[in-house]
Amino acid sequence: MTTVDLPLLPLGRGADQLSERGVECPGDLPSASDPDLVARAEAAKEKLGDKVFVLGHHYQRDEVIQFADVTGDSFKLARDAAARPAAEYIVFCGVHFMAESADILTGPQQQVILPDMAAGCSMADMARIAQVEKAWDALAAAGVQDLVVPVTYMNSSAAIKAFCGRNGGVVCTSSNAEVALDWAFQQKGVDTKVLFLPDQHLGRNTAVLKLGYSLDDCVVWNPHKPDGGLTPEELAKARVILWKGHCSVHGRFTVDVIDDLRAKVPDLNVLVHPECQHEVVLNADFVGSTEYIINTIEAAPPGSSWAIGTELNLVQRLANAHPDKNIMFLDRNVCYCSTMNRIDLPHFVWAMESLVDGVVVNRIEVDPKTEAEALVALQRMLDLPGKTHRD
Repeated sequence: MTTVDLPLLPLGRGADQLSERGVECPGDLPSASDPDLVARAEAAKEKLGDKVFVLGHHYQRDEVIQFADVTGDSFKLARDAAARPAAEYIVFCGVHFMAESADILTGPQQQVILPDMAAGCSMADMARIAQVEKAWDALAAAGVQDLVVPVTYMNSSAAIKAFCGRNGGVVCTSSNAEVALDWAFQQKGVDTKVLFLPDQHLGRNTAVLKLGYSLDDCVVWNPHKPDGGLTPEELAKARVILWKGHCSVHGRFTVDVIDDLRAKVPDLNVLVHPECQHEVVLNADFVGSTEYIINTIEAAPPGSSWAIGTELNLVQRLANAHPDKNIMFLDRNVCYCSTMNRIDLPHFVWAMESLVDGVVVNRIEVDPKTEAEALVALQRMLDLPGKTHRD
């Protein structure tokens, strides 16, 4: 993460106050170091024409998002790419696991490019396939594996999605986690347990607040401790086994900031992502996926006040798009997703100009076996009833 200490101020309306003190408005990023980069990006995109399809995740900085053909969350973008089979190159302005999903869903004639290979996801990295396989063996040794259905959040590697595919599990997004968990609990009778990967907060919030399980039904598997730090008795009693992972951005939001803002801002609406900590979600007024957050702000009445707990680039974009609303960031620090922000304009231009020269850089390829097994888990998600499949 990239953090800068700044006062809590409305993102759309605090610039004048800050500029008087010589401080940039929260959310501002420095302009590109090379003034010709925008023109070079435009030229490269024009030369490539329909051969390239640029995907821009909501958390990307504006200097990159301006070149996206579509914007959205990770799975939506992957499906958008699959719907454009004529596009030879898919340039994914997001992070590594997202580009993997795009490679899984797109055709063999398409090549997925990630402008910076260092653009990863700390949450996805918290569940490595070797750790998960070891945990699966430990669940067998504890005598509970036959009752466990693995469910992985979209924010996981292709290898973890494949693990779920070959072990009777499913992928979920933040929009359909409730339906996915409900499906999972029906798979092995009344004693079914769910292993939820890799975000403990989304798993806990969904199981407790949506499906009615208690906190006592949940245990946390710590991959850095023998047997996850849990006894066979604890595993036997548990209904939800939460992997010890979290989002480094959403995990920062706290109840004390909510209380502070409520004391200062009349009629404040607190809107957060379900990757936030359980206490934060309990104290929020509205909880939902990135698409839900966007739609909620768009539908909000003029003059309403909102503190939003999600990635700052998106919050800043919403504030700029809705100057008639009082929108603020739910943290005392300016906090970007540092890995998402690695996809900057210089990397984007380099990737695009390389394609113009006939050189494919930073191609993301998922091996055929992993792809096939991951597709099984993804298809189970797509077959779930009722819910949209958005992150």
